[in-house]
Amino acid sequence: MTDTSGDSAHLIPANARLRRSRRLWRVLFFLALAAAVLAIVGRFAMEQGGPGDRIARVSITGTIMTDPARLKILDKLAEDDAVKAVIIAINSPGGTTAGGEELYEALGALRAKKPVVAVISELGASAAYMTAIASDRIFARRLSIVGSIGVLYQHVDAGKLLNTIGVNFDKVQTGPLKAEPDFNEPMQGEVRASLQALVNDSFEWFVDIVAERRAIPRPATLALADGRIITGRQGIETKLIDAIGGEAEAITWLESDKAIAADLPVVDYFPLPAEGWFGVTRWLGQSAAEVMRSSVDGAMSLDGLVSLWQANPSM
Repeated sequence: MTDTSGDSAHLIPANARLRRSRRLWRVLFFLALAAAVLAIVGRFAMEQGGPGDRIARVSITGTIMTDPARLKILDKLAEDDAVKAVIIAINSPGGTTAGGEELYEALGALRAKKPVVAVISELGASAAYMTAIASDRIFARRLSIVGSIGVLYQHVDAGKLLNTIGVNFDKVQTGPLKAEPDFNEPMQGEVRASLQALVNDSFEWFVDIVAERRAIPRPATLALADGRIITGRQGIETKLIDAIGGEAEAITWLESDKAIAADLPVVDYFPLPAEGWFGVTRWLGQSAAEVMRSSVDGAMSLDGLVSLWQANPSM
């Protein structure tokens, strides 16, 4: 007869380990479920406003582009009586002119309903500065980078490279300016003139709103609008910003000038909390949209007009 007692002895610990493993996975599952429910409830509470007066914080970071979700939140903030003031926390090199315009207009509508204060941390240039001037007051650090008032249209001429490798492009177009400039030839003649007119039109509007919002004579604004970046301390001298400081100083100003209680909680309204189980998207990194924006930051592959300060001169 075969003695199986030894096999049974080995099976008992194995079964025990399996049971423990199953219990562990059940516990993890219910913890994940509870976390997901809490995240959904928290997101719903934020969107609904929740109880109590507060100051809202809207963060504008990375490359600025148009964003319907952000626009919707700004519209809701304007109508939410519990939100007594809004802090726009800026750390951005700028982005598309359309994205900057969208923020400028939306913040202007919000400013008509309640106090809006901008706080620039490291960087608030180009379209990000366009965003800042829509507020009632601009704070920045002494060594923050601000300004870079201007517009550009980028084009890469790869014609010589394509000729070297023997590649030729041709096209049929409905007019001389359709699908121009082409990437296998330089911008010149009528093509360059049409694009310069495009840039100039956007630039004139940018200069106009800076002059209006900052109460700087237009000739003086034009002198600052050569694309230069300046520090926050220089921004005080040129009147591009109002004061040196961060969020604490902004809240002090809200209390002294706008009668907003300084002890109100500051609640983040944008970006929206990451969705998903356990906020995995936030743990693993940025959301898909933010990853795409980060890629744009690195590659600078923005289509159309941009109002953007570029730290890398080779870009």
